[in-house]
Amino acid sequence: MSEQGLVSAVAKMRTAGANEPAIEVFSHYYRAAAAGVTGMIPEDTISPLTDPPQLSDAAVDEQTARDAIARTVIIKLNGGLGTSMGLDQAKTLLPVREGLSFLDLIVKQITAAREAYGAPLPLLFMNSFRTRDDTLEHLAKYPDLPVAGLPVDFLQNAEPKITADEFEPVEWPADPTLEWCPPGHGDVYTALVGSGVLDALLAAGMKYASISNGDNLGAAPDAELAGWFASSGAPYAAEICPRTINDRKGGHLAIRKSDDQLILRDTAQTPAEDMDYFTDEFRHPYFHTNNLWIDLEQLKAALQERGAVLGLPLIYNVKNVDPSDSSSPKVIQLETAMGAAIEVFKGATAIAVPRSRFQPVKTTNELLLLRSDVFDLGPDSKLTQTVAALPRIELDGRFYKLIDQFEARVTVAPSLKEAKSFVVAGDWTFDRPVTAVGDVSYADLGRPAVAGVDDAV
Repeated sequence: MSEQGLVSAVAKMRTAGANEPAIEVFSHYYRAAAAGVTGMIPEDTISPLTDPPQLSDAAVDEQTARDAIARTVIIKLNGGLGTSMGLDQAKTLLPVREGLSFLDLIVKQITAAREAYGAPLPLLFMNSFRTRDDTLEHLAKYPDLPVAGLPVDFLQNAEPKITADEFEPVEWPADPTLEWCPPGHGDVYTALVGSGVLDALLAAGMKYASISNGDNLGAAPDAELAGWFASSGAPYAAEICPRTINDRKGGHLAIRKSDDQLILRDTAQTPAEDMDYFTDEFRHPYFHTNNLWIDLEQLKAALQERGAVLGLPLIYNVKNVDPSDSSSPKVIQLETAMGAAIEVFKGATAIAVPRSRFQPVKTTNELLLLRSDVFDLGPDSKLTQTVAALPRIELDGRFYKLIDQFEARVTVAPSLKEAKSFVVAGDWTFDRPVTAVGDVSYADLGRPAVAGVDDAV
């Protein structure tokens, strides 16, 4: 590392119009990475979180719930393109049910909650420079969505990718946009203050924020949760769920032995020799949903005290400058996770919530579930699980990984209500009603096949 590398990176950010909080935060993590900080959290420094408060045990009266939801803003992270699924626009534009996208369903959930609670419930999206235009264009068809005096989005910051060998801002003339990256969703706090949105929310009488991923339709507005959080007096709370074997790679909360502080540990922060502990759903029985609750007044105080740098643990992410070209130069992306803010706030807590609060779509496997009959779409636009346990889905990555492949082959979602597992090997098309019962496996026939016509074994 050279100080000149940081000078060059900061100059590049200023030329691009970055605000000072974003520059301060980037500089903090640049220096940390250059000093050899890795953000690793060894198993012997933490204790598992095994007995968190349960939402099912919470006693929240109706008035407390209504008062809290009336001062709550809903913030959705919307910076991802879904490139792993072959998308080149905001992932939330992907149709989920009945021709409605994630964005459509989120807006309809908000509208239903506004009517149910008589609350303003502002909805804000944290967009990236790659998702903003498409998202705002789509939201324009909902003219009643904005709340007076507040925007419907704010922009996630962008930072230079740093060369792995020289620690200089990378240059990539073939596509200069690839010289930039988002700083991870931990940037939500920096973006809120740097954009002026945090002050605008406080001026509008908002006190609480419910923050979640845009591709998680389970994280709908919830007055009971808002009331619990308000009554707790906590500055920050994380929603967690019991882990299953399918959640082994998800981050989890733990208790730091040195000071009994709750912290978040993700895969990238776990030493290789500790991965068996990390993936053990019995040792660490709860996973982090990335649904968060924040007291906005206490967030502002923390940001003011720390000069906009909350000091979240660094995630040192090594990538190729062109993610689609493994031969392109190695770069470092300096990232943070928004859930790591739990260790910043004294008195931060967590609450165990029903699994229905966590319905992410990371692959076409999850998309198939949401489109099938194991979920019902209610009048409030919430997806309700219709079975006790979701079946395990495994679609052949050669033919279903990318959304175009999936859409071409699955035009009629199979009935999965009675399935325990649904495994597809090979090139199968689902274009007519098919009912899966128990453990169902479609074998690779070595040729294209049609479910309901060719044999299923």
